[in-house]
Amino acid sequence: MINPFQPELARIVDIKKETYDTTTYTFAFAKPTVQAEFGFLPGQFNMITLFGIGEAPISISSDPDERDTFQHTIRHVGNLTNALNRLQIGDTVGIRGAYGTGWPMDLLTGKNVLIIAGGIGLAPLRPVITQIFQRREDFDRVEVLYGARSPGDMLFTDQYEIWAQRLGVKLTVDVVPRGEQWLHQVGVVTKLLAVMDSVPENTVALTCGPEIMMKFVVRDLLSMGFEPEQIYVSLERRMSCGVKKCGKCQIGPKFTCRDGPVFAYAELLTLPELELGGVGR
Repeated sequence: MINPFQPELARIVDIKKETYDTTTYTFAFAKPTVQAEFGFLPGQFNMITLFGIGEAPISISSDPDERDTFQHTIRHVGNLTNALNRLQIGDTVGIRGAYGTGWPMDLLTGKNVLIIAGGIGLAPLRPVITQIFQRREDFDRVEVLYGARSPGDMLFTDQYEIWAQRLGVKLTVDVVPRGEQWLHQVGVVTKLLAVMDSVPENTVALTCGPEIMMKFVVRDLLSMGFEPEQIYVSLERRMSCGVKKCGKCQIGPKFTCRDGPVFAYAELLTLPELELGGVGR
């Protein structure tokens, strides 16, 4: 019987510094057979183990079609992620997954797609963007709205011009430090809703970021005429087991690790508001 809590060894094959506190790690499983069998959906996550330190859920940020490796974009904000920041190419971690539900890619076919991300929330949406970019003819209008605290906090900056060749891309930052040049919007990401090209008709909206950001994004989308069934969010909860056993990520009758982290907003309306932090209310 396979132990669902037994991680597989994975080697770091590349490290790319995204910002002063965020890094993209490229991994490959030590066993070629495990790597060959590994697959994931955009929006799913892995449990990453640093032996002797702990384990944490991290969204997968790479293209699902890339089968030789996979990536995690990680902000260094705790004991485990700070310890990961000290590792080098060739070092080994434990990984198990992929877990959770993904973004509704099948539902997006033939539709307009609106992607709204804040900060590190762009990482779980990057696989969606890469899939849409490669299969652009399968979708109608596609627009990406992305905001961060400052220009120095933005992720995947080398990709924006590439994405803009086939997708609509609008950027904003909360503040521009003195002396820095910034040619895009200034303000919270919801300000981009006022200048976006997307309309509710035949559109599916995907959003990920800080919960307070998603709360106001959903509120504004609803006021613009989007229906709850058209909006999908990715929630962060204290996930520990990844397989619906420990109960730490339970929200009413749902478990974020198994039933999420991606939820239709219409589904969230049936769950306890207090436990959701009032997203979209």
